[in-house]
Amino acid sequence: MSPVNRRHLLTAAGLTAAAAAGCSTTAPPPGNIPTPASGGLPASGDGSPPASAPATPDRPAIEIVHGPRDRPAVALTFHGQGTTAQVVALLAALETGGARGTVLAVGAWLAQAPDLAARITAHGHELGNHTQHHIDIAHRDAAATYAEINDCATVLRDLTGSPGRWFRPSQTRHSTALIRVQAARAGYGTCLSYDVDSLDYTDPGPAAVVRTTLKSVQKGSIVSMHCGHDGTIHALPEVLTGLRVRGLRAVTVTELLA
Repeated sequence: MSPVNRRHLLTAAGLTAAAAAGCSTTAPPPGNIPTPASGGLPASGDGSPPASAPATPDRPAIEIVHGPRDRPAVALTFHGQGTTAQVVALLAALETGGARGTVLAVGAWLAQAPDLAARITAHGHELGNHTQHHIDIAHRDAAATYAEINDCATVLRDLTGSPGRWFRPSQTRHSTALIRVQAARAGYGTCLSYDVDSLDYTDPGPAAVVRTTLKSVQKGSIVSMHCGHDGTIHALPEVLTGLRVRGLRAVTVTELLA
């Protein structure tokens, strides 16, 4: 069997498994077709990974873009950089609105503000890995990619006792095959993407953040937002209200994919 045909069969098998678990799936982006190791799971997908798929160096991580489309919940995820005051205000806005979020921390940033780790996790929010230095990881070699993921995992482990369940690559929406292999090597079974980009990092103002988020969000969405932007903090109350009007709860990624 040709490598191309084998690749397509492996991808189809993964999509079937994810669908059986109640998760919608889509094909990977053009030019980013996964090439899993022999016997491994496909390195792409946007449903919840099978519980029987622990990360191993010879089994690439899979990519998750969104959760189940039949679950009335969404995951608000926040790229973790910003001042302590901004992070505390963002978490307070979530908690006032009865929501929990997932903060994907840049390791070097969190190491300089270690008290934030406990503040994030104390109220049911969760921490994940967003590389050590927020580099353009899609254009680094295997050694540099692994170091970026593993060094952040070490920071998380030192501060919380756990490297966190989720890894999101920095400066790219979708993981590459190389990133997925190195993520698995560092102990992560998934590379977390998203299907809704709030574009809050462009600082368009709170009203635009609300509008951009709510026009695209649906059941099972994973939303990309950022900690270090005041517009995001001011937008959160209206975003949460808009989600409630749509019958959606804001939960952690782990809760969304449970």
